[in-house]
Amino acid sequence: MAERQEQAAPDALLTRIGQVVILHHAGDREEARHRFLDLWAEIGEDGDPLHRCTLAHYLADTQDDPFDELAWDLRALTAAEELIDDRLAEHEGALAVRALSPSLHLNLAADYVKLGRAEAARTHLRRARGAADALAEDSYGDGVRAAISRLELRLGEGDSKGGGAWGPPRQRP
Repeated sequence: MAERQEQAAPDALLTRIGQVVILHHAGDREEARHRFLDLWAEIGEDGDPLHRCTLAHYLADTQDDPFDELAWDLRALTAAEELIDDRLAEHEGALAVRALSPSLHLNLAADYVKLGRAEAARTHLRRARGAADALAEDSYGDGVRAAISRLELRLGEGDSKGGGAWGPPRQRP
């Protein structure tokens, strides 16, 4: 029984994070930021890397200052790098966490663009593309790949003939 409760607790926290994401997507950015920060205080700097990665990834999107956004995106990447396969196997969303890597690097690339640091942006953009093989062939994966291609073009990294970029999302039968 105690083992089952331990397994339910991390899922409950991810559910709470998801509820705040819904609040943010509904347009209440400031309230979402405050609730995310409350959850961060609860988790702590040394908390579970899965929770820190997920929370920091979403918390970055609620920031007004690009330096703060970068700081949260860096926290998300650091936590993601702490995750090991054994830890990921404990969660039903293990594949989703691996598929988060391209998005983490894409967000960092976009942060660096905002801050006028094109070379750092290119570095993370290359890492995003390199990790993109973990993305599923679904709307999320299509969206991340499209965003990578758009940022590549913006930074002059993409092939104007489409050789270095993915094409538009495929039509589903």
